Amino acid sequence: MIRLLVAGTFLALITFWLHRRLVRAPGLTGRTALAADIALVALLAVAMAASVTGTVLDPAWARPLGFLGYSWFAAGLYLVLGILVIGVFCLGARLMRRFRTGSSPEPDSSRPPRRALRIATGTLVAATVVTIGYGSLIEAANPRTVHSTIALPGLPNGFDGLRVALITDLHVGPARGARFVQGVVDQVNEQQPDLIILGGDLADGTIEFVGDDLAPLAELDAPLGVYGVSGNHEYYSDDALSWLDHWETLGVRTLRNENVTVTHNGDEIVVAGVHDYTAPAPDAADLPRALTGLSPETFVLLAAHQPRHVLEAQDLGVDLQLSGHTHGGQMWPLGYLVAAANPTVAGLDHFGDTAIYTSQGAGAWGPPVRVATPPEISILELVTQD
Repeated sequence: MIRLLVAGTFLALITFWLHRRLVRAPGLTGRTALAADIALVALLAVAMAASVTGTVLDPAWARPLGFLGYSWFAAGLYLVLGILVIGVFCLGARLMRRFRTGSSPEPDSSRPPRRALRIATGTLVAATVVTIGYGSLIEAANPRTVHSTIALPGLPNGFDGLRVALITDLHVGPARGARFVQGVVDQVNEQQPDLIILGGDLADGTIEFVGDDLAPLAELDAPLGVYGVSGNHEYYSDDALSWLDHWETLGVRTLRNENVTVTHNGDEIVVAGVHDYTAPAPDAADLPRALTGLSPETFVLLAAHQPRHVLEAQDLGVDLQLSGHTHGGQMWPLGYLVAAANPTVAGLDHFGDTAIYTSQGAGAWGPPVRVATPPEISILELVTQD
């Protein structure tokens, strides 16, 4: 309740600020101003509803509110950035006028012309609507299949050419549901992978409200199995271990700081998995425990939600780590912040003798929006490097 009150207060303050910058500053009046203010208040209410969809409100009927409300969060980001840019230009114009006249301009002349400000504000709003519309209805709604080949010196010959599907960060619940998951499952099965890894953050919400949305995962098909590890979002809305138990009912072998041996063409590798990097005790990530009993010569494929595990994995002899979490930033320009918090953000990278592939994720957290960071289903072909 306190969290909701704080969030509501913050959103109300942002809404008031947007009113000042989008309605008052350009000088909108009459019905136009009234319509703009009604829209801002309505979107505030929908955003509040979105924040509890999947935990308090059942997505079965509230998902349209979740989709619109979270999309408004994304729109708010670009409106704020755009207003700041407009403000910088206005300040620059004021300083230029002062430089040319050699003195401070008159009070009225220090303001940008209302006509110019209206045009700039109208352009910003239109550009934001187009960006969010494309980012939610097209880019985020259609995960692409990304194929990558990873050469690994320690890979046994029997696994040469192994095809691994990596699915992470579905984030179903408030904005997208079973239909989206079914589409991802169909894409993966079309690729006929040998092994499937679920990298965590599959749902946002409680098992009661969102559990059924993951039902299509039961249709995933790979001869060497389907394995999964928890992400940080499994801990946010429900008990993470209960979520992992639910995945087990769908045919997913969950790895809880442990490993399993996989045999193929007469050779063996180990698939290990750890809890999320930020998981609280007693479920804290324990990579040494996950690798217990393995010889240094054993090839280890590690499933770990966050790329930050690689800094420890490289010291413990992990050959390949598969991660998600970053979304590649999800919406430009947030990728710069994500890069500052993670050792790697997307694609293939190497840390010492450990290779790591970080997926941009198939879904989207919060806003069901992607901007310049398309969602992906990763199909990785592992080959033996001589």
